[in-house]
Amino acid sequence: MSIMVTSDDSILFRTPPVVNLIAEMVEPYQGKIYDPCCGSGGMFVQSIKFIESHHGNTKDVSIYGQEYTSTTYKLAKMNLAIRGISSNLGDVAADTFFKDQHEDLKADFIMANPPFNQKDWRAADELVDDPRWAGYPTPPTGNANYAWILHMISKLSEHGTAGFVLANGSMSTTTSGEGEIREQIIKNDLVDCMIALPGQLFYTTQIPVCLWFISKDKQAKSADSQARGLRNRTGETLFIDARAIGSMISRTNKELTKDDIEAIAKTYHAWRGEKEAGGYEAYSDEAGYCKSASLDDIKANDYVLTPGRYVGAAAIEDDGISFETKMLDLSQTLYAQMQESQKLDATIRQNLEVLGYGE
Repeated sequence: MSIMVTSDDSILFRTPPVVNLIAEMVEPYQGKIYDPCCGSGGMFVQSIKFIESHHGNTKDVSIYGQEYTSTTYKLAKMNLAIRGISSNLGDVAADTFFKDQHEDLKADFIMANPPFNQKDWRAADELVDDPRWAGYPTPPTGNANYAWILHMISKLSEHGTAGFVLANGSMSTTTSGEGEIREQIIKNDLVDCMIALPGQLFYTTQIPVCLWFISKDKQAKSADSQARGLRNRTGETLFIDARAIGSMISRTNKELTKDDIEAIAKTYHAWRGEKEAGGYEAYSDEAGYCKSASLDDIKANDYVLTPGRYVGAAAIEDDGISFETKMLDLSQTLYAQMQESQKLDATIRQNLEVLGYGE
């Protein structure tokens, strides 16, 4: 039984700031870029825009992807072709789990927006011993989130980085062995950064989401890491709580601004120790926003990856007004409101008496 595997392309294209944030975090300057559920190719387009905006050479990257839906697969090929972007999206539209068209691929960068909480993606007797889950429990049939995570981990090169969107539940679930899979991923020291995003970012779903960033080069031994000046981050994970960030663009929807994206990305780059033209400010934890946690910290939190558990509460700014002064002002305001309440009560009683309902 082969079940549909596709991305929610409407989400992808109607929320380019989220896609832009992933590109700014992952920085796909050169190497192989892969998206296992590429939809119409939005992640690839954003990757090329990132390279161009940072004065890189688009010829330094090669693009690989796959999409299940035939119509969307054709749109992806057209979308990339009209932009002059060469790519390998496989010979046909196909299910990534059941017909992986890039079996031997080891990607330097993976950027993806998998379908959220996909049910019945395999039958109970299918893909049980798949090599992509080697070293981990088999992902449950009731939710494909961890199947996507393990698939992407298996596709990373020895120094690769992945950034992808998932439903918030992926950070804390213990259903059907998912907690054990997450624990093993953490113990393997693959989680580089976790970001909780603000709500109301998506037009087509109200499911709150987060960003995962996986790295196989936290030791910063690769030539690329050394060229960027990255530090050894072994045993560390950065948590960013960005739920309070963003601006309302309508009554029901919020959007990350360019400044929001830049601020979040700079936090990550500074934590990694990255250097570029102009450099980044030295990283430091910021209560209520970001925290560099150890594996022991995560273990103490039962291997839950929700940023709110780690960043704590933001410090309340001192406005310079003494407690006594504040208390006097508040008391006077309260007394004035109580007097006004008494006047309103008397007026209401009088009106009731006029209507014949007095005591």
